[in-house]
Amino acid sequence: MNVAIYPGSFDPVTNGHLDIIERSSRLFDRLIVAVLRNPSKKPLFTVEERIEMIKGSVSHIKNVEVDHFSGLLVDFARLKKARIIIKGLRAVSDFEYELQMALMNKKLDREIETIFIMTSTKYSYLSSSVVKEVASLGGCVKDLVPPMVAEKLKEKFNK
Repeated sequence: MNVAIYPGSFDPVTNGHLDIIERSSRLFDRLIVAVLRNPSKKPLFTVEERIEMIKGSVSHIKNVEVDHFSGLLVDFARLKKARIIIKGLRAVSDFEYELQMALMNKKLDREIETIFIMTSTKYSYLSSSVVKEVASLGGCVKDLVPPMVAEKLKEKFNK
């Protein structure tokens, strides 16, 4: 079975993330969307909230599952018997950082391969940070994120 992992903080998941998930799901038997639990960061949404939003957004894709991890991604990949890491790229600036991460993962585990997938052009400007900023200032994010996420953002910022 060909298993891939698409890791990220997904704080929150955007339509750009969903684009990568949908396209990646067609390439592999099983795709694990892996939410990073990073205690050194202060996310807007808890890991549990992020998992719930992703699950609600990908429930129509049968070979996608959602999980979380902390620590080294290669350790999580080994645990899940995955040999492929998916990384979405929006711009050349993303590539520079992601290449370093891919090379480090390869150094830690020679069996790991990283596959870069270019985002669809219509999402090339989109990031979780931009979405949070727009939402925090009262802007409309309904075309940027799944409906469930737009509602959760509204709840967070209307408090």
